[in-house]
Amino acid sequence: METTQTIQQLRLEPVEAPAIAALCGQLDEHLKLIEKRLDVTIQYRGENFNISGLDTDRVAATKMLLQNMYREALAQKDISAETIHLYLQESAIEALAKGKPEKDALVIKTRKAYIKPKGKNQQNYVKQIRKHDINFGIGPAGTGKTYLAVACAVEALEADKVERIMLVRPAVEAGEKLGFLPGDLTQKIDPYLRPLYDALYEMLGFELVDKLIEKNVIEIAPLAFMRGRTLNNSFIILDESQNTTREQMKMFLTRIGFGSTAVITGDRTQIDLPRGTSSGLAHAMHVLDNVNGISMTQFASADVVRHPLVQRIVEAYDKFDEEQEVEKKERALEREKAKAAEKVEANR
Repeated sequence: METTQTIQQLRLEPVEAPAIAALCGQLDEHLKLIEKRLDVTIQYRGENFNISGLDTDRVAATKMLLQNMYREALAQKDISAETIHLYLQESAIEALAKGKPEKDALVIKTRKAYIKPKGKNQQNYVKQIRKHDINFGIGPAGTGKTYLAVACAVEALEADKVERIMLVRPAVEAGEKLGFLPGDLTQKIDPYLRPLYDALYEMLGFELVDKLIEKNVIEIAPLAFMRGRTLNNSFIILDESQNTTREQMKMFLTRIGFGSTAVITGDRTQIDLPRGTSSGLAHAMHVLDNVNGISMTQFASADVVRHPLVQRIVEAYDKFDEEQEVEKKERALEREKAKAAEKVEANR
């Protein structure tokens, strides 16, 4: 049986050799990554590209992907492997395959970086944060929920929409006891907030972040220390909220004052609370689902923007959990049938 290859041609304009080199990557590493992920073949000479493959949608998606990446190369003069992974995100590729143009309008502007949310869920997440006072970002690791929350916080601070940024996190260890941590309050909570710090450093720079922390413009606080406070004109991020209790979540949400925005991020599959303690995030999602003025954005494995293996790992765990749930229900049904049979036997 013969298979027909689809071939599409692409000419990159305006022609700029440095941008074409950035698009292709050193020794064509970027093009090889695209070929591997999308199962296509890319050949080029100068600004003229030939894209071929067995799947028409993938060939079309590759063409649009190269056009989008070239625009980025023209603007930034460089493209990193991370950027390629973002563009190769499953949800973005699906949109490209359907011929949907990339929406360049939604950009988060910070001092050192312009952040473009990728895919429908990330774009919707940022729109909701800009629109609502309280926002939930729920989903697996690597979907950008914390990173985008920090980006929105920095953008709001630089635009003078808020007076300070508050980073809050429950001090719950991820399945291991770390013992006593030395230093003052900030130093004790630092290890738990490292992902937030990394994002701040990337967007503002090391020196400025340190100065803002000294001036309390950026404040770090463990969740337990939030009781009794009212936070006005602040951008508050509660990270790893799946490790809050019901009481802690209610306490945090009732701290929000005038002119403030709160973003609560979490992953319900990574709860590290003691056995028998219910998660405040899961409870809040149920209680606040239809409350006006609160947004909830649900991320899925297709939204993962880290290494492609992370997406596959998330999907594998989700599939395993689903199978375990089905087996659990089947065992419960078998027990009920056995009990019913015993009753019938006893009544004879």
